[in-house]
Amino acid sequence: MNPYLDIALRSLAVYVFMLTAIRLTGKKEFSQLNTIDVVLILLISNAVQNAMVGNNTSLLGGLAAAAVLFILNYALKKLMFNNKGIREFISQRPEILIHDGKLDFKKLSHLGISDDELKEAMREHGVEHYKDVKLAIFEVDGNISIITGNKTLKQTHYKRKKAHKTLTAGG
Repeated sequence: MNPYLDIALRSLAVYVFMLTAIRLTGKKEFSQLNTIDVVLILLISNAVQNAMVGNNTSLLGGLAAAAVLFILNYALKKLMFNNKGIREFISQRPEILIHDGKLDFKKLSHLGISDDELKEAMREHGVEHYKDVKLAIFEVDGNISIITGNKTLKQTHYKRKKAHKTLTAGG
């Protein structure tokens, strides 16, 4: 087999594996990477390097693997733009945490967002009580958007720092 075709196929396999692994583990917070996440990414990139290029450690082999990854990424973005089914399968969706002052405890628990963390996000946006929140949305980038129910309809964002303890009712 052509060594560059071999690199292309290996790179494709690693790319598909990484997309699938990230999607299955539910990692939504890439804008909020912590030390553990950075270490994981560095180790994964080192671990899959040989899987992509095999014994070919030449400059051309590395460039071929990188080119395949860029082409795959470009093609996938085009597919996602043009195909709703693929877009919905790969992309995460925003999650509603509070709707008209009512908390979705099941969703909060599933996402690992604590009562304290939600209250912190609300305080940062001048909202004191849950009942004053029209919508609180956990965005795909890890931010919590707060939309109040007042007439000025204020929307703000809260950067999620890290997961906290379990949820308790209150407000």
